[in-house]
Amino acid sequence: MSGNQDQIDYWNGPAGQRWAEAQESMDRNLASIHGALLAFANVKQGENVLDIGCGCGTTTLAFAQAAGKSAHVTGLDISAPMLGVARGRAKAAGRAIDFVESDAATSAFKPEFDIVTSRFGVMFFADPAAAFANIRKALKPGGRLAFVCWRAMPENVWALVPLAAARDLLPAQPPPDPNAPGPFAFADATRLKSILEAAGFKNVKSEKLDTVMHLAATARDAAQFALGIGPLARAAVDVDEPTRAKIVERVTAAMKKFETPSGVSPPAACWLVGATA
Repeated sequence: MSGNQDQIDYWNGPAGQRWAEAQESMDRNLASIHGALLAFANVKQGENVLDIGCGCGTTTLAFAQAAGKSAHVTGLDISAPMLGVARGRAKAAGRAIDFVESDAATSAFKPEFDIVTSRFGVMFFADPAAAFANIRKALKPGGRLAFVCWRAMPENVWALVPLAAARDLLPAQPPPDPNAPGPFAFADATRLKSILEAAGFKNVKSEKLDTVMHLAATARDAAQFALGIGPLARAAVDVDEPTRAKIVERVTAAMKKFETPSGVSPPAACWLVGATA
């Protein structure tokens, strides 16, 4: 059994299906982060690209556009529901992209890629140093690693506020292990640097990205979204319907302060991380 089996099960269950169904919403939510990652990765014509945790293929399609038709572009993910969406989108766009259902921690890579990228797809490894050492095998000598990950939850208001608003309505939560696999596992840039260096990467750099999450058109829509995807969704997975209705009311009130004419856009905080093989 894979050391990441819990994550494989999670992303192939109801959560993976919800993310697949929410592809268009997620693309809107992450638009500013998506643009920042594309600029940071700076994929050039003819470069072979491996996109880890590619999900529904948004970043993979964008990297394929940047690399051009002569490049070999692969999207890799453990979630069959999301890969199904990605393959359909690539076919509709007429793009020849390989989408592979596999765990990057254990995939049998060959050194064929110029750059390995990821948008929030590398924070879930049970043994991150071993996983990144395996990922490094996919890069040509001197190849680049470029990904985006979340900073600490207190800096990510989009996640913190809904969870805090609903806290007393949720089942008791054990104190979180900040280093456990999960969205905020790489919040500590010093720890992340040590992981990448232990995996054999060089020239590790982390740049702060302070931006927003475009959650929804209204505070109520944002509350409904938070109950479907993200930290609140995980914490509330077993609550009953009356309690879910109360949570929606609480989170709606809490998110009102972030309403703008263009939608609900609370702050988001990320690292843009680069390294070379």
